[in-house]
Amino acid sequence: SGHVQLPPPQNVTLLSKDFDMILTWTPGEGSPPDVTYTVRYESQERMDKWIKVPHCKNIRSTSCNLTCVLPNFFVKVRARVKAVSGRFQSPWVESQFKEYYLDVELAPPVLNVNVKKNLIHVNASFPLATCVESFSWMYDLNLWEAGSKDKKQYEGIFRKNTVTIDTTALRGNYCLSARSSFQSIDFKRSKFSQPVCVLLNHKG
Repeated sequence: SGHVQLPPPQNVTLLSKDFDMILTWTPGEGSPPDVTYTVRYESQERMDKWIKVPHCKNIRSTSCNLTCVLPNFFVKVRARVKAVSGRFQSPWVESQFKEYYLDVELAPPVLNVNVKKNLIHVNASFPLATCVESFSWMYDLNLWEAGSKDKKQYEGIFRKNTVTIDTTALRGNYCLSARSSFQSIDFKRSKFSQPVCVLLNHKG
């Protein structure tokens, strides 16, 4: 059909970032300003069956979050995207295969620190999509006196558990930082979060 084809999306990448699986791309060179994109995915369980992603049909954005669309977190999937403008469309461009469980990239948790008289209660919250809440995410927590290299480590704390630290013997400025961890085939860890520092047993 003598239609001019649209330039295809470029740099199509299935990216695991901060607990999510996201397809990203950049507009093809010379794309018209009204261009939109449509995404589909296929799973290695059913090759050659490209499945529609309702929330990524005719979108203006150059990314599509596939996390809770994935039918199985233990099977490799890939996605593809095409550009559409009026009657014109580009060819589909495919990503590489990724598996959520093996390839997930962790973000540091956010620490909630509650200082009581001789105790600190710490818990960590994770930016998780609801569909992956059931995975056994953990976190490691470090506590140290500001300026000191000597860190007390609390490792492998279940995600929903609060750590209670007795601060009776501690005096001064203490800092806390945590990282997410996850046991798949190997052990995965995020970077540590930005430290949260608190003044303990401060007289005056």
